[in-house]
Amino acid sequence: MKIRSSVFASFVLLLEVVGIVLFLRGFFPVPVKSSLASKSQLSEQPLEPLTGSPPNSSRLPPPLFKRVVIVLVDALREDFVFGANGRTHMPYTRHLVEKGSSHSFVAKARPPTVTMPRIKALTTGSIPGFIDVVMNLNSPALLEDNLIWQAKTAGKRIIFYGDDTWVRLFPKHFMEYDGTTSFFVSDYTEVDNNVTRHLDSTLKRDDWDILILHYLGLDHIGHISGPHSSLIQPKLLEMDDVLKKIHSALISKEAEGSLPYLLVLCGDHGMSETGSHGGSSEPEVNTPLVLISPAFRRKAGMEKPVVVEQVDLTPTLALGLGLPISQNSVGRVIAGLLEETSMRDQLRSLHLNGHQLSCLLKDSISNYEKGFEQFRVAEKAHGNWMKLYLEGNTSEVLTNMGKKVLKQYLEALAAMSSALSKQLGKYDMYSMIVGMVFLFQLLLVLLLAMPEALCGAAVVDLPVLSAMFSLPFYLLCLLLASVHVLVCTSAESSCYFCSLSWGLVFAAVAFCSAMFCILISMATRRLPLGIKSPLKSSGSGWQLSELDILLLVGTIGHTLSLGASSFVEEEHQTWYFLLNTLCLAVFQDVCRKYFREKSASIDEEELIFTSKDHPSPVHYKADAHTEKWLALATPPFSLLCCRLLRSLNHTGVQWAHLPDVGHWLNSSEHKTVLSFLSAFCLVLIYLLVQRRCSWVSKVALALGLIGVYSYRAAVGNVLFPWQHSSRTASKGTVEARFVYVFVLGILFSGTKDLLRSQVITADAKLKSRGLWEIYSGLVLLVSLLFRSHNLPVLCCSLLIQTLMAQFIWKKLHYDAAQTTIMHYWFGQAFFYYQGNSNNIATIDISVGFVGLESYVEAPAIFLTALSTYAGPLLWACHLICYLSSERDRSPVALGHGCYCLALLRSVPAAAYIVLVTVLRYHLFIWSVFSPKLLYESMHLLITAGVCLFFITMEQSPTSSKS
Repeated sequence: MKIRSSVFASFVLLLEVVGIVLFLRGFFPVPVKSSLASKSQLSEQPLEPLTGSPPNSSRLPPPLFKRVVIVLVDALREDFVFGANGRTHMPYTRHLVEKGSSHSFVAKARPPTVTMPRIKALTTGSIPGFIDVVMNLNSPALLEDNLIWQAKTAGKRIIFYGDDTWVRLFPKHFMEYDGTTSFFVSDYTEVDNNVTRHLDSTLKRDDWDILILHYLGLDHIGHISGPHSSLIQPKLLEMDDVLKKIHSALISKEAEGSLPYLLVLCGDHGMSETGSHGGSSEPEVNTPLVLISPAFRRKAGMEKPVVVEQVDLTPTLALGLGLPISQNSVGRVIAGLLEETSMRDQLRSLHLNGHQLSCLLKDSISNYEKGFEQFRVAEKAHGNWMKLYLEGNTSEVLTNMGKKVLKQYLEALAAMSSALSKQLGKYDMYSMIVGMVFLFQLLLVLLLAMPEALCGAAVVDLPVLSAMFSLPFYLLCLLLASVHVLVCTSAESSCYFCSLSWGLVFAAVAFCSAMFCILISMATRRLPLGIKSPLKSSGSGWQLSELDILLLVGTIGHTLSLGASSFVEEEHQTWYFLLNTLCLAVFQDVCRKYFREKSASIDEEELIFTSKDHPSPVHYKADAHTEKWLALATPPFSLLCCRLLRSLNHTGVQWAHLPDVGHWLNSSEHKTVLSFLSAFCLVLIYLLVQRRCSWVSKVALALGLIGVYSYRAAVGNVLFPWQHSSRTASKGTVEARFVYVFVLGILFSGTKDLLRSQVITADAKLKSRGLWEIYSGLVLLVSLLFRSHNLPVLCCSLLIQTLMAQFIWKKLHYDAAQTTIMHYWFGQAFFYYQGNSNNIATIDISVGFVGLESYVEAPAIFLTALSTYAGPLLWACHLICYLSSERDRSPVALGHGCYCLALLRSVPAAAYIVLVTVLRYHLFIWSVFSPKLLYESMHLLITAGVCLFFITMEQSPTSSKS
């Protein structure tokens, strides 16, 4: 069965996407949960221990608080309250922390530090996984045991105002609520005013027990302009005034003899130095937790906040309200809140927390003994203490014994909570192995088909029919089906692959068996003959140039580097090094061409090649001289651009917090410099892109770029010459939509020309112009989405593409495989030049709302993904335009390019999956490798889409007629 290499590569990529999705389904584990189907009930609480007789009773400690107000400020970093600027940013809160009746803590949030997983952690006490990052876009109702359900079941009346994620997670739980969308980050004023407007009337009422307020404005400011923006201090002062209003109202309504109130100030996550969140850096995971109540002793001065886990708030609030602790909670009670209660109530609270953790621990780590043994010892000592207590012993022995038991309980709780936190979940190993087998089979087929795929015909001969009608195929089907039945009937935990229908399972079994037989057939056909060069007609073995060796070693070296977490965190350094080395290797090739190879045959060949355009020998010599020096200048110029772009955005982990040129340009003092730079870049972008467009697209591109500058001026990033710097910024909705109109117009014009060239006429120039206009439309859209300081990244990308295509790839006669790998390297490097990293905190979600007045899910996701992957996508699109312009070898070049892209993406993806499988139980996997897995899957999808476009380009009338 013979198929074109581009079709073969696209088919393999689509199947790899299926394989990696199946692997991710098994890798993102099911969270640690109790085996009990029902939720915790007061009647099911353990009895109080008592030595020498049956357990005493199921007595629970009395509630500590009558009312609880939770003020959750999204993206509130701990240094905003406890740092050096805390007294100026939040003076009233800082006063309560230093001299009020309060307890202060630094609550550490576990990654992923995004809102929905953090709300789940605060209410259930469990640690969500990275799959909740995806679920954050559309949060389903929370069905597992949680604090909100327990409070509602106990008759507590709950009011909520703020982020509507709470409303989606807890439908029908609130007596009264008013939700606001959390994704429209351009709004940081009304989103908080919508919460505060309810306060005056709500605080005067007595018909509620729990009030939850979730403020989003601070988080939105971070996404727009970062943690050092001039908007941060006014917003923090606003939050401080809100806390002061609530605290004053609670004090005024406090009655003698009744239980005290509890006011909680906390953050769901922090904020990185770029203003985003989602990763595991210290500013993202460290949040303030301030508990204010007249039940606490008044402080004499500022004390260093104690570090606790964010999930510790769940059991603390549950016991403070007299509620059962959620079954799946891995938190431990904050002992400082129990200091003013009796010793019996303190020990009983710790006993309830310990019993709940021990039950959860038995379900998840049955062979864990340390925490169990410590808890059993503490429980036994607790029984002895209870015996003395009930006998009426009031001596100092009882007090010292109680303190000892308290310490034992705290040590046991710490050990069990730590063990549960490390056991993030139970992996679906069966689905992971099936997905990994899929990927490796496809990768081996790609490797074995490489000589045929890169040959002159660009056709792959797959022995499909002979493999499927062979005896080993049917034997393998029976074997794999038996293994599937055995695994699904003996597995202790449910596997996703076992839940699929038998039709899908049989298709997967048949596919794996057929792929194995095809691999054996291709290997036996290829190996005895020896590996021959697909690109050389001489019949000799592979003849690799120095550049070929560099590209091969660099790609393999990058794949091997992913085996270390440090190289994953700082992957940009690998690509920067490879790109610089590539520029030097290309410079060597240019020097060799123009200074060492001066044979008459080369001069004659170039003279014939250019004689049609340059009939005059004088003109030819002048143009050849200019061309030589421009070719020589291109690699050093590319090196210079890459070095400047490295300083524009610091990324990774180690240096991301340091000031860079982007921070300098975005400061208010340098807005004029940023304005001139943005205008210059937009003019240069127009000059580089318009040269191959139709006159209609040229006009649309010019007006669109003017609209881009107008949008940036409207939102306050840049200035018009006549504009005063103090002008109030707007959302720029009209200006952005103005640009969208021209983007759609250019894309429509390019698509029309492309369809005409593919269906109606055989005009190669029309096809080339259609492709370039589609590319120009994408450039215009990306220039709108990029922040002003990132426009030089786009400008340098276009400039390098133009120079390399004009003076390097064509003049040095690089083949399609070499050109494809170079495009791939440049695309990966420019992904990091944008300021991206393998940390989801660097994703700029604010671009998903450019031109939108409200949150619309589909456009927001598309715009965010396009902005994030603009570098690789634009270089892939330029590759299509370049290879399609090679008229004499277009079908073969496109096939080679598509195949090389598939191979370049498949090798690191397969290697990475093996690494993650081996290291799956290590905790750092979640903060480093899980985001990288998501990035790899997105890169596979983009590459598959590009290869599908390659196929359509091969089906041109020109190629069929020739």
